[in-house]
Amino acid sequence: IPEMSIKKLKPFITVAGIMLLLASAAMGYFSAQRLSSIIPASDYEDKGVYSFVPVRVLPVQVENTGATGRARRMNPTKTVYVVHYRDTSKKGYQWKFQAATRETGQKIVNQRIAVERRVLSIPADKHSYITIESEETAESYTAKLQQKNIMILAFSGIYILLYAATWGVILMKRPRKEAPAS
Repeated sequence: IPEMSIKKLKPFITVAGIMLLLASAAMGYFSAQRLSSIIPASDYEDKGVYSFVPVRVLPVQVENTGATGRARRMNPTKTVYVVHYRDTSKKGYQWKFQAATRETGQKIVNQRIAVERRVLSIPADKHSYITIESEETAESYTAKLQQKNIMILAFSGIYILLYAATWGVILMKRPRKEAPAS
């Protein structure tokens, strides 16, 4: 690469590095917050595995995080289609699944294929529960959440350290100006 093109790219590389640094710091911060707010497996009460059947698909407005700039300002929300499931034992448990399109969601509802989900209640938070895959347990569920957040935190930390090390090397290689003799 000719030296002239490197000089032209230098500002873009610097800005991209700073943007990635800020993104890494934000991801690390939010990951640490989520990690500290994970409910311990011992706080869940396993209610067992239930069959859930799809009952309806409804449109829901959500924030349009996929768009940027003018497109985001013009379309701050977007419509997604959520398939609502109910347990077949009539205990009142529900589960929601986001379908790709209304047609896909309606096809799922029309087929009425049951889905097995494990229900974990949260006794500390009355009438609160989550559903997870039937083969999962509270321990495996919380371990998976912890692993995901630790990985994000680790990659964020690694990038921040590499960024700092790179700048350390750059600053060490710069020629130092000598102080004027008095």
